[in-house]
This record gives sequence, C-alpha cells and structure tokens, in this order.
Amino acid sequence: MNEHESPNLNHDHPWDQLRELIRQQDVAKLEAFIGTLASGEIARTISRLDAAEQRLLLTTLPAVISAELIEEFSETQAVELVERLEPAEAGAILQEMESDEQADILSKLTDAEADAILATMDPEDAASVRHMVGYEADTAGGLMINEVLCYADNLRVRDVLDDLRANKEIYSDYEVQYAYVVQQTHAPDEPANPVHFGKLVGVLRLRDLLLSQPDTTIASLMIANPLSVVATASLEELFDIFDRRAFLGLPIVDSLGRLVGVVRRHDVEEARVERADDDNLKLLGIVGGEELRTMPLATRAGWRLSWLIPNILLNVIAISVIAIYEVTIQEVIALSVLLPLISDMGGNAGIQAIAVSIRELNLGLLKSHEILWVAIKEGTVGLVNGLVLGVIIAFGTWLWKGNLVLGLVVGVAMAINTLVATTVGGIMPLLLKRMKFDPALASGPVLTTITDMSGFFLVLSLAAALLPWIT
Repeated sequence: MNEHESPNLNHDHPWDQLRELIRQQDVAKLEAFIGTLASGEIARTISRLDAAEQRLLLTTLPAVISAELIEEFSETQAVELVERLEPAEAGAILQEMESDEQADILSKLTDAEADAILATMDPEDAASVRHMVGYEADTAGGLMINEVLCYADNLRVRDVLDDLRANKEIYSDYEVQYAYVVQQTHAPDEPANPVHFGKLVGVLRLRDLLLSQPDTTIASLMIANPLSVVATASLEELFDIFDRRAFLGLPIVDSLGRLVGVVRRHDVEEARVERADDDNLKLLGIVGGEELRTMPLATRAGWRLSWLIPNILLNVIAISVIAIYEVTIQEVIALSVLLPLISDMGGNAGIQAIAVSIRELNLGLLKSHEILWVAIKEGTVGLVNGLVLGVIIAFGTWLWKGNLVLGLVVGVAMAINTLVATTVGGIMPLLLKRMKFDPALASGPVLTTITDMSGFFLVLSLAAALLPWIT
C-alpha cells in the first residue's frame, strides 16, 4: 500500500488497525483510515483504544481533526478524552470547536483543569467561554453559541459587506441566518467586549442587506425590537417558544438587554432528546445519568448501588405486609403465586403514569401545582384499566382454581391496585418536584413500594376476610 492509498478497513475490529496506525504516527494514513469509518463507527472504534492510545491519536492528528473526532462522542466521553490531555493540547483542540461545545466540556472539568486549559487559549475566546460556563446547562445561556454576526447600528450596508468579505474564512464556519444590530457601546477603534456585543436593537435579514444600496444605514433595514430570550430562561421556556414559532434561532440577551449569543432550534431539540434520555435512564435506575461500559468499574458499580441499596430498604417495607398475613398465605398457597402478579401489574401501570407526567413537566405542558387535575385524569384511566385487568385476572383464577370467591378477591385487588398505582404514579413527579427532588430519580422506587404494599394488603386482607369461602 503506497502513501496515497486508503488503508483497508477491518469491519469486525477496526480499532486493531487504528491501533497499528497510531503506533506508526503516520498522520496521512490516520486521516485516510478515519475517513473510511462511518460516522457512527468513529466513537465505537476510538472508545476501544486504551487511554494512552486515545491521547496519542488526538495529539498526533491536527487539532481541527481531533476536535471533529471528539464531537462524535457523547459529552461524558468527550470530557474523559479532554482530561487525558495536557492543558496546551486540550486548549488547541477546544479552540477548533464551537463555543457551546467548549463551554459544555469545560463546565464538567474541575475549576483548576478548566483554568489551566483556558490559559492556553486566545484571551478573548477564553474570556467569552469562561462567561458561558457560568450559565446553568439547562438554560438558554447554557445552550447558546457566541458565533454571531453582529454590527453597530450606525454602520451602512457597504461597511457590513466589506466586513463579510474581509472575514469570510472566519464566518464560513458560522451558521448564518441573520445579522444582529446593536447600539454601539465602544469607540470604533476599541476591541469589542468578549462577554457581550452591546444592547440588541434589531435583526437584519441578509437578503435585505444584499439587495440594498451601499449607503443605506442598516438601522433603516433592520427589524426593530426582535423577540429575544434572557440567558437565564429555562429549557421549558425555549421548548414553548420553538414549538409555537418556526424560528431557526433566537437571540439571547443578558439582564440589561445586551446580546450575548444565539440559541439554535436544533440545539434545543437535541436538549429535549437528551433530557428525555436522562429521565428514562433515571427511571430505570441509572442514577448517574449517562453510563458507558468504558467507564471505570468503581464508578459504574457505585452509581448502580446508590440506587439498588435504598431499594432493598423499600422492598423490606413492602414485604412486611406479607409477614403480617403469613397464616393466610399458608392456608391458601395459590396466593403466593398471585401476589407478584398483582404488585407487578400495579408497578407497570404506575410507571406509565410517571412517564407521561415527567414528559409533560419537561415540555412545560404541566405545572407542579396541578395535582388535583392530574389525579382526576389518571384516576379515570386507572379505573377503566383496573376494571378490565381485574375481570381478566378474576376469570383466569376461577378457571385455574375453580373457586369463584378467590377469583373475585384477586380481581378486586387488581382493579383497586391499578387505580391506586395509576393515580399515585401520575401525581408522584409533581409532588417530588415541589419538594425539590428529582422526579425521574425518586418516582420509581417510591411508587414500587406503594404499589407493592397496596397490592399485598388488598389481596391478603380480602383473602383473610373471606378465608372460609376460599379454603
């Protein structure tokens, strides 16, 4: 294979070939090989390398290529990769990323690590990113980018066009839809403020700019007083705006109305998906959020145990009900088979209600004080489903054991437990949110305990009351 040929791709274990190319430190061959990998294969391949090999790969390739590779990874993995680099190496790579990606990664590092990396970057860029890191991740400021076309309101069309031509290489990486107009807050020969661009007064469509006379002032072309969002706005507010309006992006301002960046529609949609994924993981017991099998064993085991151990205690509380009715179970052995069915079905019904409530909370369709409204809505669903499931289990038990009373006991217990589980599952996230707990993390275990206790109690208490007709 000569130096101009692309290396052959080992489809089963491409990381073995990548490992060999890293040892050779042939930049051209490395770039060619990575070019043969499908986008979805890049992260998988690099993640199979050990830490030393990953670091060598990123430092051997040009910084712009390494930045593109890191952007293929999830945020958690990207942070791990950056942590393995020297500050100057990390700074050179981060310098090639968009501002929001820089802020996301730096915000996950320790203050000392972030400061060391920022010290190696361009001072103006570093000041801007440092400011962005100060915003919470689930706010408009945490999602925005600061790669923005922005001009003072006293400029003319020719001034803007001259700037676009002079800086075409820089602006070619921008996702430009509009230019923003601000009040000039500094002298023309002074550098712009790296934290904000000035007070936002208008938005300028590029079409209007290109079709206007050179001496026309941009203030006369702009759309004055455009809709903007304060940097501290929540994700729910952003979801609501982008759901109602067909904007591709929104200007973000600080408390004084000064432009600090732009939030793009696709970044908001991505945040919506990430939040849903995170909530789903928490509901399933992955309390640390994103977990990957490339993470250290102690980290993964610790995260899982922090959810499993409290569940032991909650389950002990639930099965204590069984201990109270031990004699009843000894008299009717069939109950020991039916108890798990009642509790599991209740848990499943409750989880459905939890999922709907969490999604509506995330979308801003539901507020934490609307407990009664949710209880009524979920109660009606629980009543219908409970009756259907109750009839099914009652009929099945009657056919199995030939005892109509036993069938009625488990059928009534199933119906009532489904009603309880659905109603409690619907309001649980709202109650937890009002108490400042994470609804996705705490709802599942609490609901399971309630539905288990309810199901066990209903079956066993009814059976104990009707024991002569069952035995």
